[in-house]
Amino acid sequence: MALYLVRRTAFLVVSLLLAMVVLFFLLRVLPGDPSNALLSVGATKEQIAAAQRQVGSDQPLLQQFFSWFGSLLTLNLGESFISSLPVGPEIAARLSVTVPLTLLSFALALVLALPIGFVAAWKADRWYGVALSAFSQLGIAVPVFWVGILLVDVFAITLGWFPSGGFPRDDWEDPSAALTSLALPVVTIAIVMSASISRYVRSATLDVIGSDYLRNARALGSGFSRAMWRHGVRNGAVPVISVLGIELATTFLGAVVVESVFTLPGLGSMLLKAIEQHDYPNIQGILFVSTLLVLIVGFLADIAQRLVDPRLRRSISGNA
Repeated sequence: MALYLVRRTAFLVVSLLLAMVVLFFLLRVLPGDPSNALLSVGATKEQIAAAQRQVGSDQPLLQQFFSWFGSLLTLNLGESFISSLPVGPEIAARLSVTVPLTLLSFALALVLALPIGFVAAWKADRWYGVALSAFSQLGIAVPVFWVGILLVDVFAITLGWFPSGGFPRDDWEDPSAALTSLALPVVTIAIVMSASISRYVRSATLDVIGSDYLRNARALGSGFSRAMWRHGVRNGAVPVISVLGIELATTFLGAVVVESVFTLPGLGSMLLKAIEQHDYPNIQGILFVSTLLVLIVGFLADIAQRLVDPRLRRSISGNA
């Protein structure tokens, strides 16, 4: 297992390096020059040249890349073209909204999806099992922004129980106010995410219920609950863990939609503003941090699969 961790960590580092190369050069092949963010309409040639020197776009492309790469090695994500503020601290401040939003939504989605998926499989021949399966299909088809607008209309405008958007200026100094602001966004994401996860839980549970080892355990005298707990949960968890890693990464990357609906000052809204202003350091910094977090989520999901399933650990030992 230790050797596998070393190999998997090396793969993580190589993937991040490749992502950095792709990210940098893809941004550079887009129309327009990074210095355009500093220029107004009708700028003179002298002004254009000065702006290019300021942002470094007058240098050869490889020199720009290695300069950016060297800065990353010192944990320096550069400075915004627009505000001249360091990118790193700004991203950290935005993550204080996006990360709790993602993790709380993920936790609530699990609380909803695990029992829904299990009951939908266990009672697939009953009306409520069919109804739960239909709920999952419906939840996947409904756009997340529509769910957010509906919740705002009912619980913020009509009932007045929650704010319709925004986040406290003092951030998390008042946890209750911060959590209240995140309540509707969290429920919005959790509803859509739980519908997707419950489908995979249902499929994995159906595979376990129809397996020979579970039938043998029950034939030897174990009740359904005992047989599922001792033999079914671990086997069914392996494919679900992989899906959970993908769902968590997707939720983090897709938080921009919900942040826009609820006007949250998260990473997504920062990215949209940076794209609108052609602020390359902010765009590069946000995409780099997002890529890093997604790769870490995939890494942890992969490790969790091997901790849950001894067969995967044995295959690692055999390959080694």
